[in-house]
Amino acid sequence: MEAQLSLFEIARWTVSGLTRYLSQRLAEDPLLQDVWVEGEISNLSRPTSGHLYFTLKDDATQLRCVMWRSEAARLRLALSDGMAVTAHGYISIYEAGGLYQLYVDSLRPAGEGALFQEFLHLKERLAAEGLFDTARKRPIPSRARRIGVITSPTGAALRDILHVLRRRNPLAEVVFASAPVQGEDAPPRLVEALERLNRIARPDVILLARGGGSLEDLWAFNDERLVRAIVASTAPVISGVGHETDFTLADFAADLRAPTPTAAAELATPITLEDLRAVWQNQQERLRAGLQTALVNRRQALRQLQTRLEFSSPARRIQSERQRLDEWARRLIAAPLQRLHLTRTRLRGLEDHLHALNPWAVVQRGYAIVTRQTDGQIITSRQSVQRGEALQVRVRDGAFGVAVTDISP
Repeated sequence: MEAQLSLFEIARWTVSGLTRYLSQRLAEDPLLQDVWVEGEISNLSRPTSGHLYFTLKDDATQLRCVMWRSEAARLRLALSDGMAVTAHGYISIYEAGGLYQLYVDSLRPAGEGALFQEFLHLKERLAAEGLFDTARKRPIPSRARRIGVITSPTGAALRDILHVLRRRNPLAEVVFASAPVQGEDAPPRLVEALERLNRIARPDVILLARGGGSLEDLWAFNDERLVRAIVASTAPVISGVGHETDFTLADFAADLRAPTPTAAAELATPITLEDLRAVWQNQQERLRAGLQTALVNRRQALRQLQTRLEFSSPARRIQSERQRLDEWARRLIAAPLQRLHLTRTRLRGLEDHLHALNPWAVVQRGYAIVTRQTDGQIITSRQSVQRGEALQVRVRDGAFGVAVTDISP
């Protein structure tokens, strides 16, 4: 009984918890996150928010749908109740209402369903051959001197392309190859125009363009022959087919895809006339600065050569030798005087030394010299005299005789 109660407690949900759980499970199912649903529109609603709300139904049931404003703003299809359409999107749950619904991101007329499936199958087959590989695509030249344009002569795309090319790079030569861009004759004529441009005009880049339209209108650009001709083109190809949301197999095969014909013309001229003028001015400034630097360097080199020439000139050597001669003469005169001065200094030192050793110099400072009168021997010790002996005492200004009366230790 306790086990059953615990299981009952585990299985118990709140309404919001169960709804959230189901929403998560739907989000984890890849099949429900990328679905195509065909049906008839009913209950179409367009509130002021810009979102679209409608129901897709068939004979048996119906499915609620919502299309957010961002996707609805790009929709070129005029919707109405009773219209048969094919909707693409993902399945999720509107938690506040507890209803599952289709969140639509694109809509097509129901008749395009088979055509779109053919488009997907052909795209998958050509992609398997490597025709759409990024590695094989060629870079677009930054300064195209000759630009090839393939489009209809009566469409607005040609006028827009020529206007952009004339504004951005009027120096480029434009070669136009006329071809229909819609109908059964369009694919072979487009292929012929592409081959003719590569064979005769040999442009640096080719623009393949047309205005927008439905899937049937753009079907010529999904032709396998045109795809292979784009891949085999000698010049790189920029595709500008339809509007930003339109994709064709020609876009995948082209070396660069542009969202519109006008954008294709801009991509074909990444460097404009203003850019070229700025580059020219920059190069002019660099040339001027380079010339000034070269001139300064040449002047410095000339000064160095002039200095070396002046240093090596005979006049400079004569001046140097004259100075050298004057230096030797000065030394010749100064040497004897220097030697005489040194000799005098040495004699003065010897004289001072001799004077310091002269006993009379000691007498001059208040001392006396005692000698024996008989032999003149200097008395340096008490042991060398006797009582009554006559001695002579010499002082600074003379001498006088004395007799020894006492001898003390």
